[in-house]
Amino acid sequence: MPNRLFVPPPRALDRNLALEVVRVTEASALAAARWVGRGEERAADQAAAEAMREALNSLSMDGNVVNGEGEECSGKVGTGTGPRLDIVLTAIEGATICAKAGHNALSVVAATEQGSFLQVPSGVYMEKIAAGPDVPEGVLDLDLPAEVMVARVAEAKGVPVSSLTVCMLDRPRHTDMLGRIYEAGARVVLIEAGDVSGAIATGLPETGIDLYMGSGGAAQGVLAAAGLKCLGGRMQCRLLLRNEEERGRARRAGFTDLARKFDLDDMVKGHVMFAATGITSGHILDGVTLFDGGAVSHSLVMRSATGTVRKMTARHDFKRHILLHQDP
Repeated sequence: MPNRLFVPPPRALDRNLALEVVRVTEASALAAARWVGRGEERAADQAAAEAMREALNSLSMDGNVVNGEGEECSGKVGTGTGPRLDIVLTAIEGATICAKAGHNALSVVAATEQGSFLQVPSGVYMEKIAAGPDVPEGVLDLDLPAEVMVARVAEAKGVPVSSLTVCMLDRPRHTDMLGRIYEAGARVVLIEAGDVSGAIATGLPETGIDLYMGSGGAAQGVLAAAGLKCLGGRMQCRLLLRNEEERGRARRAGFTDLARKFDLDDMVKGHVMFAATGITSGHILDGVTLFDGGAVSHSLVMRSATGTVRKMTARHDFKRHILLHQDP
């Protein structure tokens, strides 16, 4: 008998498009890689955004960027023919990291059917907590103190708190939470930036990250949700609105309950595809390696419909891609 619980993915999100989308993140990562360690954050961001938009516009789709960073990566993308898709993206997740040659800089794109992504107001933050598929539904709760949260996750995983590793952004706003986690006995990995990779790492056992906690960009929260949905992970988020202007922005965007907690299905309805390419090495991917006349890139491609996780290594010949061969 057929499995009545299986909902087939829309044909628009087939594996062929997923492999095309990873070429988009490869293009932006390669462009950004030329600026790694040069101290030019804006130049790196601009180069990556321009490469990403050019690559997106070559895809046979009617795409609309609903959550993205920067004017270069907003509005309509694609050839205008083909499936109608909503896109969330960031050409560089961690532009400062890229400029400093730090860890965890990524280029990321996620795509789904129109109307499926939670559309968050630009420039606002989210509280976030994320874990992998080995944590049962209902365990994560933003309203619980950090020490209670790590204890619940440890109990759900059947391990002592001392064996847990929590990832969070290294920010002054997290000082109290960090102290509570230390007091509970868990380890903490502090990252300079790149909370998309930090959250997604919880769904990849080989990273050693059990839990992601803290606040960061709302658009990045939606990207992380897309990746975790492909991995079968867990996530809960809530808008972190710091003043009346941001609360007004949220209301104008259609948010009526400003204290509402969102889970993965609230943030990404239905099936989704996700692609990321490392710019610098981090928890989930190695970065771009440049050599004379070419480069090697490392990417992650996932589809929620099948749960397939592909890690791809590609060698690029710049002699055939003249634009990428131009040094800053």
